[in-house]
Amino acid sequence: MSGVEIVTFGCRLNAYESEAMKGRAAEAGLSDAVIVNTCAVTNEAVRQARQTIRKLKRERPGAAIIVTGCAAQTEPGTFAAMPEVARVLGNAEKLDAKSYAGFGGDEHEHVRVNDIMELRETGAHLIDGFGDRARAFVQVQNGCDHRCTFCIIPYGRGNSRSVPMGDVVAQIRRLTEIGTAEIVLTGVDITSYGADLPGTPKLGDLVAKILKLVPELKRLRISSLDAVEADPALLRALAEEERLMPHLHLSLQAGDDMILKRMKRRHLRADAIAFCAEARRLRPDVAFGADLIAGFPTETDAMFANTLALVEDCDLAYLHVFPFSPRKGTPAARMPQLGPGIGKARAADLRAKGDAALARHLARHAGTTQSVLVEKPGFGRLADFSPVRFDGPGGAGDILAMTITAADARALTASSEVRNAA
Repeated sequence: MSGVEIVTFGCRLNAYESEAMKGRAAEAGLSDAVIVNTCAVTNEAVRQARQTIRKLKRERPGAAIIVTGCAAQTEPGTFAAMPEVARVLGNAEKLDAKSYAGFGGDEHEHVRVNDIMELRETGAHLIDGFGDRARAFVQVQNGCDHRCTFCIIPYGRGNSRSVPMGDVVAQIRRLTEIGTAEIVLTGVDITSYGADLPGTPKLGDLVAKILKLVPELKRLRISSLDAVEADPALLRALAEEERLMPHLHLSLQAGDDMILKRMKRRHLRADAIAFCAEARRLRPDVAFGADLIAGFPTETDAMFANTLALVEDCDLAYLHVFPFSPRKGTPAARMPQLGPGIGKARAADLRAKGDAALARHLARHAGTTQSVLVEKPGFGRLADFSPVRFDGPGGAGDILAMTITAADARALTASSEVRNAA
């Protein structure tokens, strides 16, 4: 086997950048290589990357293994010390074609990782989709100006930088013209969008401009956002624009005020509940996902109970649950840690709560007719991101009206009789 393979860990932004990296590697004439785009959000993510690198080298002994992404940015020495690794690239370097040149000679550097904090702008990276016409991610922002006590990501991504609105619109128009049905706006902290741009536009302004200037776009979706930064224009678009999908994934992290303060979050429990209530008032069919951490340092049983209760208080449907992972260099790593196994046990309880919440959410759709974006034969998603299985016709990128005939704990089932959605 030869050619360039990319293995991606972590977030949607990484997935988007992996598509851009394919083009940069091709420009450099790279061949017979595997690029591993890593994640640094937990210690487990780093462990999995190292394990995968060893496995890839056994499977493709002649291929050059290139490691990049957030873990490569924050701890390049970890990967440079692995005998399997030919080159380590930082998050800025991975999007430069020159970084993939020079293999086999003496002139190249084994480690190319510069200070990510020096970056002052983020450009649009042209991509041609993700292999089908269903969905593509478009980067609108990178980096983060906040310093939550548990988070290593700002040190992997740098400070917040926005992609100019014109560049975002041009990229979305390009993807729409080749038939992409749904665009997902992605970044590290997308509700901070625009603070570094002339006129300081907000995320809501960007959403409104996209929907106005690309009328052919069928669906626009927003990735993870910080509810406390949601601007009035974004909420207005949620209420008024049917093409903006009723699905918000919130960076909540906890449901207890003391833990939120120790995390250095900028909202309290009541703020999260109030935001969900207001969003639901504006768009009754909206569904919420959330990132939640279990077992944060000093978290008592009563504090964790508040996070458990938040699932119902906010009527969350999709949970991303992480047991707390102390990342070296963060303030939370120096706080009093919980006993062995407590975080994993609480994460299991929180995931069980999330499973019940998803089942409850899916059950509401039984007997209704819904618009479904087909991702692959026999599988698609509703506007609120609910997964749907069906046995009728439909190719990737088709948007079809389907009758939901059943709901189980994980997905909906639709009848085989489908028609084009209006």
